[in-house]
Amino acid sequence: MQSWGLSDQGCVRKQNQDAYHIEKLDRNTQLCVVCDGMGGAKSGNIASSLAIDVFVQEVKRSWTANMKKPEIEQMLRSAVKLANFTVYDQSMQFEEFDGMGTTLVAVLVRGRYATVVNVGDSRAYQVGRNGICQLTRDHSLVQMMVERGELTPEMARTYPGKNFITRAIGTEPMVMCDVYHLELDKGDCLLLCSDGLSNMMDDQEILFEVVHGVNKQFCCQRLLEIAKNRGAPDNVTSILIMV
Repeated sequence: MQSWGLSDQGCVRKQNQDAYHIEKLDRNTQLCVVCDGMGGAKSGNIASSLAIDVFVQEVKRSWTANMKKPEIEQMLRSAVKLANFTVYDQSMQFEEFDGMGTTLVAVLVRGRYATVVNVGDSRAYQVGRNGICQLTRDHSLVQMMVERGELTPEMARTYPGKNFITRAIGTEPMVMCDVYHLELDKGDCLLLCSDGLSNMMDDQEILFEVVHGVNKQFCCQRLLEIAKNRGAPDNVTSILIMV
């Protein structure tokens, strides 16, 4: 298993409020996390980095190599809960952090099995011989409108309220997360990314770059270059995991 990550402020933003982390829990297990902070120049980057620190440390504290799927799921849910409480507590204590929050998408990969957890609209994709599959569901206004039939997926890509998310880490005392379990084939890849990338490229473009790239270690760099060539109005972050 190999993993690569990259984060960039993009072409417009003055500060990078995204954050990512790759952690090897044991020789057969990796934890990868992407967060996209919000709340203004003084606090978005605090929210994303704090959420990752707390989430990763809680997983490392709880992790054992003999965990079953239900135990892994509960561990990840507990780590999300603690990250949410910590970010929310900081936002309540300090005026300059008022209203801060962050998305969070993470995957724990153990051999051929993976568990994904997400809050917000940062995404996880599976890329393999059967194409590309978006594993996570965006917690966003436009996703709700698509599901109600008010927007098509194509319309949603340019809808003015696209950036309004309905769940985030740290904006409320409690938050619900989604958890997904999946089995991977040898050679499959998982891609975690902030919306700074997914807003700039459609699924088939991502599929092409991951599958047909000459070297997987440069894939995140190629994805970033494409996003920046198209203007990259937001921060751009991605992690690629190859099984």
